[in-house]
Amino acid sequence: MNRDLSEYRKNYKLDFLEEKDLTASPMDLFSKWFKEVENEGSLEEANAMTLSTLEEDGFTRGRIVLLKSYDKDGFVFYTNYTSQKAKAIEKHNKVGISFFWPNLERQVTIKGIIEKLDEAKSELYFNSRPEGSKLGAWASNQSSVIESREVLENKLAALEEEYKNKEITKPPFWGGYIVRPVEIEFWQGRPNRLHDRFRYAKKGNDWKVDRLAP
Repeated sequence: MNRDLSEYRKNYKLDFLEEKDLTASPMDLFSKWFKEVENEGSLEEANAMTLSTLEEDGFTRGRIVLLKSYDKDGFVFYTNYTSQKAKAIEKHNKVGISFFWPNLERQVTIKGIIEKLDEAKSELYFNSRPEGSKLGAWASNQSSVIESREVLENKLAALEEEYKNKEITKPPFWGGYIVRPVEIEFWQGRPNRLHDRFRYAKKGNDWKVDRLAP
C-alpha cells in the first residue's frame, strides 16, 4: 500500500503571536488560549490532550486523555492506577502533554513532572461523575486483555444490580494525576510555514521565554 499525502496543504493565517501578547506565567497564556478556543465554538472536546509516556519496553507511547482542570500548578486528568499509562508513570515520572486546536491553528506542547493527585481531590471529582461513568471505572481493569465485549457488559450489569439504590464509591485503584510543567511551548500557525513559536522554560521560580524558529 502506498498513498501520497502531499496534496494535503493548508496555509495558516487565522492569527499571530507576538512578544507583546506574552504573559509572565505560561499558565495565564494557556488559560487565555483555552478560553478563546472554547469561545470560537467549532471544536468539540477542546480539553482533549495527548499524554506521552516512556514505556517499560523503551518505546514512547501517546494516547488521548481529557484535561479536567488546570491552575497555576499544572494540568489534571483522571485514570485507572493499574493501567498501562499508570505503570509507565510509576517507572518514569517525566511526561509530555500536547494540545492541537485546529479551529484556531494552535498547538501547545508541555514537558512536566507527573504525580498522583491527593485522594480528597480524586474523590471530589469522582463523585461529580455520571452514574454510568462511576460504574465503568469499577467494571474495567484498564489495559488488561479480555476475551470479549460481553465480559465488560456482564460485569457492568452485575455492578448495576449490586449498586442499585446505593452510593457508588470511588475505586481505590482510580484517581487523578497532576502534570507540573517545566517547559511550555505555544505554537501559532502563520503563512508560508513561518509559524510563531515561544517556549517558556522553568528557571527556579521564574520562566525564561525564547522565540523559536519554525
